Amino acid sequence: MIRAYKFLMRPTVGQAQALGEMLRDHCSLYNGALQERRDAYRHVSKTSVTYGMQSAQLKDIRVFDPQQQGRWSFSSQQATLRRLDRAFAAFFRRVKSGGTPGYPRFRGVSWFDMVEFPRDGDGCRWDSTPHDPVTRVRFQGVGHVKVNQHRAVVGRVKTVSVKREGRRWFVVVTAERERPEPLPSTGRVVGIDLGIANFLADSGGGFVPNPRHGQTAAARLEAAQQALSRFPWVRRDKRGRNHQRAVEKVAALYGKVRRQRLDHAHKTALDLVRAHDFIAHEDLKIRNMTRTPAPNPDPDQPGAFLPNGAAAKAGLNKSINDAGWGVFLTILHAKAESAGREVVAVDPRNTSRTCPRPECGHVARENRPTQEKFHCRSCGHTAHADTVAAVNVLRAGLVRRKANPA
Repeated sequence: MIRAYKFLMRPTVGQAQALGEMLRDHCSLYNGALQERRDAYRHVSKTSVTYGMQSAQLKDIRVFDPQQQGRWSFSSQQATLRRLDRAFAAFFRRVKSGGTPGYPRFRGVSWFDMVEFPRDGDGCRWDSTPHDPVTRVRFQGVGHVKVNQHRAVVGRVKTVSVKREGRRWFVVVTAERERPEPLPSTGRVVGIDLGIANFLADSGGGFVPNPRHGQTAAARLEAAQQALSRFPWVRRDKRGRNHQRAVEKVAALYGKVRRQRLDHAHKTALDLVRAHDFIAHEDLKIRNMTRTPAPNPDPDQPGAFLPNGAAAKAGLNKSINDAGWGVFLTILHAKAESAGREVVAVDPRNTSRTCPRPECGHVARENRPTQEKFHCRSCGHTAHADTVAAVNVLRAGLVRRKANPA
């Protein structure tokens, strides 16, 4: 089992400068490799450059440019080239599947915020001073950096990564460990329905309110973005301290919302995992749910368009993204795996339109007259629509569990 740990680093002024130079030089390597692939395809008879070809050139690049490329870890530079290779692989996969291709783009220095070391001990060393009471991580070309280790790293360290978030530096450690002992059995099962009015409704009739962190911070974000928009056409070499403060304020507000969303997801998932042996949820296709509606051309007026509900859909998409369903489900699956719990995703179609009574099971759109109310047109059963959906999700999950025993 692989688990990731993220810790805040406390670099000195000189170490922070060296870390910034490391990101800058890896960004330059990434962009140079991307340019080579573009030029080879456009000008050399559509020749494809592979990762193996570019990795073989690293030795000569390090000799040619010892000040920028030669002082960093060879394996971390290979990881940067693999990162570009994965971007191209994803691009070709999307082309074959008929999706939006999204050709790999050049990265600005402020966009390139992470460097990976594929193996502990090769260019980096986690807990490099084990006899020191302060945890330190050593990076080639940077030195021993203090780490605010707030929890123990269990297992054998596999990879170490450096990540920059605003003015803060983090180290991300992945460790391989044996599967832990499962939590004691509770004998309880639950189905959950994710929503916007309520973040979560369970099959027992409970609700978890939607905190709406993004909506709460919307006014402050709007003011910060308006302040940043006062620098619309400032050249990069002319940007001053005021512009930098405006950028940092916007980034700090978005970072706070992200951390609040993660904290809420972790706590909600932990409560579910501790209290239940089996959890069923809807298999939501969030990317499809937040897709922008297609334009609706006006057949009578060429070049004109009819209303397509884009404004209302934009508000719904914003609420869905603010709820953070995808992050929550990812965390729920990870915590359930560590605790020895079972999580099953089921088809979400008609879960809130199906009568939950076993002797009825009537399915109709009219069974849900409002957002919250469920009223079966066949047997007259009434309940909260989200609770009905959670009950049906649990029932479908138990059927799938019985059909596919572990």
